[in-house]
Amino acid sequence: MKTRQDQWNAKLYDDSHSFVSMYGESMIQLLAPRPGERILDVGCGTGDLASTLSNDSIEVIGIDKSENMIKQARDKYPNLSFFPCDATDMDFSNEFNAVFSNAALHWIKPPEKALTCIYKSLKKNGRFVAEFGGKGNVQSLTDAFFELLIQYGYEENLQYNPWYFPSISEYTTLMEDTGFTVKLAQLFERPTPLTGEDGIKKWMTMFATDLFTGIDEAIKTEMLNKLEDKLRDNLYKDGNWILDYRRIRVIGVKES
Repeated sequence: MKTRQDQWNAKLYDDSHSFVSMYGESMIQLLAPRPGERILDVGCGTGDLASTLSNDSIEVIGIDKSENMIKQARDKYPNLSFFPCDATDMDFSNEFNAVFSNAALHWIKPPEKALTCIYKSLKKNGRFVAEFGGKGNVQSLTDAFFELLIQYGYEENLQYNPWYFPSISEYTTLMEDTGFTVKLAQLFERPTPLTGEDGIKKWMTMFATDLFTGIDEAIKTEMLNKLEDKLRDNLYKDGNWILDYRRIRVIGVKES
């Protein structure tokens, strides 16, 4: 298995995919942060939600595996604390009242290891509040692109699939096996508009870099054009690309 390098484009993320943070703002209401709390933002990206969470009475620490994202977060919010860290390698212990994560856990493998680190980082009665891609997330796009990989002779690139989109039963079982008491688990549709006529191409450039490993730029361009052709009838409506997002929301509590 190839080791994922830091290929995140933090500027493209902020310029064309700010909807990630925008949708995450409703998660803050679910988190319901309280004065005096210390909160860990796992997969903080470029720091927007950590900034929204933080105030004089709430301390927020943001971590992200991508050093590019962390640099952007530090540049945008120099008064906050951001650190490059893989969620499966965290060594926090009983330090946080809450762990918050938006649109990140579907990138983090193995999920069991991430959950163990999250659980360990929480204080007793601490809560874990997260939203991420669930079973069936962007399935129209992935099905079409995986077909193209096979068609073009790059079937081996399927092993570089960077995502983990679990069912509710799968993920809540992992949470309970880790020690969490599951208080909430939801799976729901969230059709998500992309920015611009080239929204699909930008999305793939931002989020699917690993799948293009070893593919020449000219072939990559041809494949992206064909991907648009495959998806246009179902996902292009009234001049906009609408991607078939499906999300999981969970709340777990560390009761002991």
